[in-house]
Amino acid sequence: MTNPTPNTEDTSPYESVDSRKLHEAAERALDHHFKPRTESQPKRETGLFSLTPGTDAEALMANASEDLLSISAIACDLADDLHGSRRSVALALSRMADGVRLMVEGTLDHIEVRNVAAKS
Repeated sequence: MTNPTPNTEDTSPYESVDSRKLHEAAERALDHHFKPRTESQPKRETGLFSLTPGTDAEALMANASEDLLSISAIACDLADDLHGSRRSVALALSRMADGVRLMVEGTLDHIEVRNVAAKS
């Protein structure tokens, strides 16, 4: 009696054109997902927000200070409508924004002192 199933060790995956195409497609898929990239990706120049090159650090810090003041005001206003732990979280966010704003303001003061010293 003969065995109806072929011996898999004797069968090549390239016996038919379809199996070769299938193997090539599988290799491309594996390379796409697992092969390390050889070329470097260009830096993406677009985004939701971007800074204009050469923007003054003092202007950036002043804008950051104003944004932090707004965040603090929003959190305080929100805290007025909340109770319990949610109110504590809103007040904590306001205080954190105030603390960061103080650091930004200190940096602005440092920049101003450096600019005055440089002009002297």
